[in-house]
Amino acid sequence: MRILLIEDDRQMADYLRKALAEVGALVDHAAEGREGLLQAASGDYDALIVDRMLPGLDGLGIVRTLRASGNRTPVLFLSALGEVDDRVQGLRAGGDDYLTKPFAFSELHARVEALLRRGVAEAPATRLRVADLEMDLLKREVNRAGTSIALQPREFRLLECLMRHAGQVVTRTMLLEQVWDYHFDPQTNVIDVHISRLRSKIDRDFDPPLLQTVRGSGYMMAAE
Repeated sequence: MRILLIEDDRQMADYLRKALAEVGALVDHAAEGREGLLQAASGDYDALIVDRMLPGLDGLGIVRTLRASGNRTPVLFLSALGEVDDRVQGLRAGGDDYLTKPFAFSELHARVEALLRRGVAEAPATRLRVADLEMDLLKREVNRAGTSIALQPREFRLLECLMRHAGQVVTRTMLLEQVWDYHFDPQTNVIDVHISRLRSKIDRDFDPPLLQTVRGSGYMMAAE
């Protein structure tokens, strides 16, 4: 197996490279976030082991960027941040597993093996579609009925979240966490403002409306 280890702690990195080599893994190492992202995006790896706190670009940013580009390489987060919210953040950013420091190598090895056994069930989705609305995740483009729709980065992220949960209610709390990275209620109308702008772009000149308000709950992307 070929693994990319993104870890800025030199002592930890040396230890893991040696231990993984002993169980037959080929290990590449990056000590900085942006360097790690470039290696992960350009390399053919079976798994990534990513520290949360890194110089340049943190682990969450690395994995979010990879997932947005369609890269589905299994990711195991390593972090001293072990609270429930920290683990949830890692998994929602696109991580497949989360291991807190300190840890036993035997557990890390078992978790990596488990990720590899899962494999990739299907080719990574690079497009999302709801009715005649389509999002290209690689080109960062959106069109409806063949008409290009220009979105701001936050609007794109909001629409992506809604389209990934098409047919399901997406609550305001989920939007705050997944689109704004807020884990508290900011007591503002930021969601309402962005939903209104997004609705005017994807629904105003088209039929049927796709962005539905579910009163008392949140929002849902659906043709009916």
